[in-house]
Amino acid sequence: MTSEKFIPGRELSVRFYTEAVRPILDVHAAGIPYAAALVGPGSDVLGFDTPRSMDHDWGPRLTLFLPEAGFEADAARLDEMLLRDLPDTVAGFPTRFREFANDPGIVHMATRGGEGPLAHRVRITTVPAFLRETIGVPAADDLDAASWMAIPGQVLLEVTGGAVFHDEPGDLTAARGALAWYPDDVWRYRLAAAWKRIAQVEPFVGRAGEVDDDLGSHVIAMSMVRDIMHLAALQERRYAPYSKWLGTAFSRLEVAGEIDPLLDSARFARSWSERERGIVEALAILGTRQNDLGLSVAVDPTPRPFFDRPFMVVDAERFANALDEAITDPAVKALPRHLGGIDQFVDSTDALVSRELRDAIRTWMGDG
Repeated sequence: MTSEKFIPGRELSVRFYTEAVRPILDVHAAGIPYAAALVGPGSDVLGFDTPRSMDHDWGPRLTLFLPEAGFEADAARLDEMLLRDLPDTVAGFPTRFREFANDPGIVHMATRGGEGPLAHRVRITTVPAFLRETIGVPAADDLDAASWMAIPGQVLLEVTGGAVFHDEPGDLTAARGALAWYPDDVWRYRLAAAWKRIAQVEPFVGRAGEVDDDLGSHVIAMSMVRDIMHLAALQERRYAPYSKWLGTAFSRLEVAGEIDPLLDSARFARSWSERERGIVEALAILGTRQNDLGLSVAVDPTPRPFFDRPFMVVDAERFANALDEAITDPAVKALPRHLGGIDQFVDSTDALVSRELRDAIRTWMGDG
C-alpha cells in the first residue's frame, strides 16, 4: 500500500461497517440487538495511525458485540457469513488478512489466492467478555479502588477510544461512559502518586550536575520530563498512552504549548542549572494548574531552594500530601500511600499486558 492511498483507520472502519458489514448483518442478524465499534489495541483506535501503520495489523476491521444469550451459535454463523459474503475490498483496501509467515500472530491485508488461509477482522464477542479481557471485570460497576489501580491508561484508552458505529442494546456505550475517567478520589490518588514520583528525584538534576555527572543529570531530567507529561495528562483528564504515542498525545494537551518550550530547554541544556530551570518552571505551571482543579487545598507553586543546598525545586511532596489528605473514600485511603496505578510504578510492556500480574497487583493492593 502507498501513502497516497492512506486514509485514517477510523474513517476506514466506518466505511467498512456501513458498506460491507451492516448489509450482511441486516440479512443474517435480523432481530439480534448488537453493537459495532472500532475499539481495542491499535494506533487507529487512538487516531494516531499513519501510512507507516499500514504494514501490519491495519486495515478494514471492527468489533461486533452480540448478546450473551445464544452467543456461540450466533457468533459461529455470522463468522461464516462474513468470511463468505464480505466484498473483496472497501475503499480500495482488502477486507481479508493473512498472517506473516515469519511472524505468527501478525497479519496484513491480502487478496484471494496466495498461500495460507484468509480471515476477516470482524472480531465477534460480548460486552462482558471484552471488559473481562481488558479491564479484568465483566462490568464497569464491578471496579473497586484496587481494580482501577491495576488497569494501565493505555488499556483504558483502548476501551474508551475509537468509535461506536451502532449500539442497539446500549451496554457498550454505557460501559465506555463509566470508564471515561477515574472516580474523583481515584484521580486524587493517582495525581498524588505522580507528584510523589517527581518529589523523589527533583533535587537530583542539580546534585548529579554538581559532581560533573552531566549524563546522570540529563537522564534524571528526562525521567522528570516523562513524569511531567504524565502529570499534565492526568490534570487534563486524559489517559496517557504507552511510550510510542506519549509525545503525540502530550502535544494535543491544552498545557503543551505553555510548557513545551520549558521542557525543550531542559532537553537541550548544556548546563545542569539551565536544565533544572526548565524543569522547575514547568512544574510551577503545573502546580498552579493543580490548584485550579480544586481537588485539594491550594499549595504555593513558587520554586524554592532544596533546604540549604543550591538546587531549586517546587517541593512536589506538598502537592502529593495535600491530595492524599483530600481523599475521603475509605477504599482509596486504604491503598498503599502514594504508590499509584500499575503504569506509575511498572515500566515494562510485558508486565503491563500480563493479566496474571495485573490480577496479582489488584489483589495485593486491595488487601491494603
